[in-house]
Amino acid sequence: MLLTGYFGGVIATQIRMDAPLFTHTLFALYLAILAWGGLWLRDERVRKLFSLRQ
Repeated sequence: MLLTGYFGGVIATQIRMDAPLFTHTLFALYLAILAWGGLWLRDERVRKLFSLRQ
């Protein structure tokens, strides 16, 4: 969770600096998606948290 907040701060900083969108700004988003994807694959509780089915 803390790492996701850190990535959000990185994205906000990159947007404020007018960095290129796909190479600099969204790189932190890509890393956050990979991190949460890894957690989703490893932990049943995370799968239940982000479940598409009820």
